[in-house]
Amino acid sequence: MANSFKNYTKKEIGTTLTDVYTVGGTTTSVVIGITLANRSGNQINCDLILNVSSGDDVYLIRNIPIPNGSSFEWMAGNKLVMEASDKLQVKSDAASSLDVAISVLEQT
Repeated sequence: MANSFKNYTKKEIGTTLTDVYTVGGTTTSVVIGITLANRSGNQINCDLILNVSSGDDVYLIRNIPIPNGSSFEWMAGNKLVMEASDKLQVKSDAASSLDVAISVLEQT
């Protein structure tokens, strides 16, 4: 079993639910960090959703406010295990306003 640390990023996310990270078909991932950054000139509100391929989709963050020029670290020392085909999805309440960085340990 190979282990690899990886980063996944997506910039200028807006009001459409956007896939930021999808676990590969033969992979298990441990998410070790998620940062949401406001790139707009105003406060934005964001959602982070765990889309589970074999179960219920759940909000990890619902409508979190991020002030102008700020970022929000969701993990804060915790871990999230994801299985094959699970997804992390995000959206903002303003167009092209959100950058996302996700750090994972992938086991293949």
